[in-house]
Amino acid sequence: MMNVCYIFHSYSGITRRVAERLRAACGGDCIEIVPRQRYSVLSAYTLGCMRARNRECDPIDPEVIDVSGYDLIVIGTPVWAFRATPAINAAIAALKGAEGKNALVFATCGGKPGETIPLVREALEGKGARVIGEKVFMKGEVEDQKKIDDLARMVREAGEAAR
Repeated sequence: MMNVCYIFHSYSGITRRVAERLRAACGGDCIEIVPRQRYSVLSAYTLGCMRARNRECDPIDPEVIDVSGYDLIVIGTPVWAFRATPAINAAIAALKGAEGKNALVFATCGGKPGETIPLVREALEGKGARVIGEKVFMKGEVEDQKKIDDLARMVREAGEAAR
């Protein structure tokens, strides 16, 4: 049995819904990343997007994310200003024990994902993880069972490859 860790930040609940549906389909643990300073709607679109564009990190809980006991890391982020959120930037920086682990990345966005996936891939590779797949959920696609099933299949295949 493969141990999977779903690490995600969800501002509006959409990214959380994808992570929870994946966990329901494949098992594993969810770790929700919570910025210590919450964004209002206005500050998310102003300060949050500026911080995302600059690839900055927000102070988060949990402060350290030990993934050494997991076989697969799945990172989920909303897209802010064509980038991962500052909370996910901080989560990747906080990873401990990611060396040699396989990872999948998913992003949820209302518009274009921009550089989100390549930048998350680069950050994970900087932590020694191997990104083996990715999926983008555009507005409305988070309810598309086929897209969820595709990502769940990627999780299961990663588990089979790990055996």
